[in-house]
Amino acid sequence: MSAPEDLQEIYTDELKDLWSANDQMKKVLKKITSKASDASLKDMLTKSQTDIDKHIDLLKDLIASNDEKVSKEHCKGMEGLVAEATKHVLEEGPDKGPLLDVMIIAQYQRMTHYGIAGFGTAAAYAKALGFKDDHKVLSAATKDIYGGDEYMTKLAETSVNVEAEEE
Repeated sequence: MSAPEDLQEIYTDELKDLWSANDQMKKVLKKITSKASDASLKDMLTKSQTDIDKHIDLLKDLIASNDEKVSKEHCKGMEGLVAEATKHVLEEGPDKGPLLDVMIIAQYQRMTHYGIAGFGTAAAYAKALGFKDDHKVLSAATKDIYGGDEYMTKLAETSVNVEAEEE
């Protein structure tokens, strides 16, 4: 990518980067979900994959509506987070149980926080550009992602962390 020439170019690059980030996160979540022991955690990880699909479709639509080639741009930031999740959960984590569930939530939240930052940034760009519809849907997606993060925090604090401490 050459140096951006205007905010709209930065905006569409952010959308393409987010598509890649979401795609990478979904792929690792597919692998992680089967390792979760807590039923609520497993359900949330499954729901998150469905939500990520919706966010990817949203991003594709926004890219197309901005007269851009509908393609993703590899996200190196999420690549690093996925590598960490793979290492800590799939390669070096406990085989199963509450300790692994604690690690799954931590890695999930790291990736989710990256998504919150990316979608929030894209929403701010859309607002600055006067793209009201884009801003609305990106803000709603950001809110959805926050909801998943808050759910995982509650699950960790009220159940998974408690079970891990008792182990």
